[in-house]
Amino acid sequence: MLLIECPHCGPRNSSEFSYSGPIKPRPSIEGLAPEDRAEWRRYLYEEDNHAGFATERWFHVSGCRKFLNIERHSVTNEITSVLTVGEVS
Repeated sequence: MLLIECPHCGPRNSSEFSYSGPIKPRPSIEGLAPEDRAEWRRYLYEEDNHAGFATERWFHVSGCRKFLNIERHSVTNEITSVLTVGEVS
């Protein structure tokens, strides 16, 4: 069981949340040259899938209904930070 410490609702089971994916920088829309299309394709369809800490976006479906940025280790599920989207640590 993965326990997520929601800043608004307290500790909750991960089944209350919806995983929205890793947070990664979005490519520029300027110009959209052919090489930019390849960059967009990588952004949309390719995943890094590395072992280690990653920042991910989750949505608290059965609680406060807020989006959260969670820093989680992909192998051990250790969570080091949980912030509401837009909040700075």
